[in-house]
This record gives sequence, C-alpha cells and structure tokens, in this order.
Amino acid sequence: MHRHVLHNGVVREASERLLRPGQVGFLNGWGVFSTIRVLHGVLFAFGRHWARMRHDAALMRVPFPIGLQEMEAALLRLVEANQAHEATLRVAVVRNRGGTWEGPGIESDCDLIAFTTDLTDWGKGVKLAVTRQARHSASAFAGTKILSWSQNLVWLEEAQDRGFDEVILLNEKGQVSECTSANLFISEGSKVWTPPLSSGCLPGVTRDLLLHEVRVAGIEAGERELTLEDLQRADEVFITSTTRELLPALSVEGIRINRDEAVRNSIQAAFTQYEEAYVSQARERGHKRNGSK
Repeated sequence: MHRHVLHNGVVREASERLLRPGQVGFLNGWGVFSTIRVLHGVLFAFGRHWARMRHDAALMRVPFPIGLQEMEAALLRLVEANQAHEATLRVAVVRNRGGTWEGPGIESDCDLIAFTTDLTDWGKGVKLAVTRQARHSASAFAGTKILSWSQNLVWLEEAQDRGFDEVILLNEKGQVSECTSANLFISEGSKVWTPPLSSGCLPGVTRDLLLHEVRVAGIEAGERELTLEDLQRADEVFITSTTRELLPALSVEGIRINRDEAVRNSIQAAFTQYEEAYVSQARERGHKRNGSK
C-alpha cells in the first residue's frame, strides 16, 4: 500500500488511526468494493466500476451517498497524492450502523475508503486449480462484489500452497462460474465464450467490455454455460480482470488444455487500443473542464 489513503473524501496518512471496531461493516464484511486500474493517471472504465458498486450497495443495503463525478474527483486526488499514475486502486464503501454491535459515537452511515498500490506482475500465464461447490448460482447475492471476501482468499491461499496461481470455482451444478478474482473465457475457432451471470459469476468490468465494447473482425464473443469438459475441448482458456487484462491459462488441474493463443492475442491488441482511446478521451474531457473554469 502507498503512503496516503482516502478517507471520506480527505487524503490522509495511511498510518493514521481512522477506523473503530464499532463500525459494523468492518467486523461483518458489510460493504462493497471495486478494484480499478490507474492507467496514465486515468481511472480506467471508472463509470462501470461506480455503477456496479452502486448496484451492489443497493442490494446489500449499504448506504451509497456519493455520485460518480464526486467519487472520481476524490479518487484522483488520492492518485496525485501518491503519484500513482500506473497503479492499482481499491475503493470500498462500508456500512457503519446497524445491529447489536454498533459502537457509540458513530457519526456517518458509511465510510468511503480508498488506497493505491503498485501493479502486480502476473507473469505470462496462470496455473488454475479447481474447487467444486464454490458458487451458489441461485443465491440472491450471487455476483455481488462485497467485503465478505474471506472464502475466496482461503481458496486462493490453499491453491497457492499447492503450486497453483488461481482457482476455477464451480457452482452447485458443476458448471464453471469464475475464479476468485477473475472471470474465465474460452476460445473455439472464431468464437469466444464466458459463463453467463446465471452461473453465479461476478459481472467483471473487463468481461463486460469484451462482450459489449471491444470488437475484433471475424471474432464473436458471447455467453454460454461451460463445464470442465468444455475447457478441455477449447482452443484456449484465459482469465480476465481489471489488473490482469487477458491472461492465458497454462494449465488446469485434472485436465489437459490446448494453448492456441491467436484469438486471445487479437482480442488483447484490440483491448489495448480501447484503453488508449479511453485515456485520450478522459484527458480531453479533463482539459475541457479545466479550461471552462
């Protein structure tokens, strides 16, 4: 973590004591969060991250009193304070009130907290373990990105202890849902498939961009229920996330997979072009706002 954090709109030293046990969200994991790529000083795809957080906050009954532009401006102040122009940013909205264990003197319904850290080097690919019964697709809270993340961390740590990098999580039907912090795709000829949201997976921002924004001539992306057998038959398996972009699977526990990288390489090139255009447009909007003051 870098030197400064954002606490309710104010940039503070990370060493400061800003939180208390009586803020119920911290002891109960009652809050929502998102992880954002800071790209050339721009919060990449921020509007999509904000919209997902607001949606999940409403589902989880977490107060979410901050608008898109206000949150973006506050997060950019943190980026500048840390000089984190190429970084990973984590932002959370945590519920403070409710239940038996609410502490005295709590003044606000929620806290907005953000911090930045250096980018992770994910290497050239991932070795994927498999965990069964790890997602319940019919749950009302399936696909929400909430602070109660400890199960994912346990599955990931156990997999890493066994020499893997990430974990494919299967749902109660035995279908592929997602990884602990990434979505999963396969390629079959000119088709690219990812599990539908009905599998219990999180609606990742990179996933959404690949399905609806990033276009490659001759390649079609869509949703389809997937099994481990589908992964074995595929031309390639890869995972996606905000910080990984498109990362190939080197192996999958228990099955043999193919590694034809042509389709993923083409999509990655188009995704990089999309990122560059996004940054350019964001900077242009910033110049216009500053010029109008």
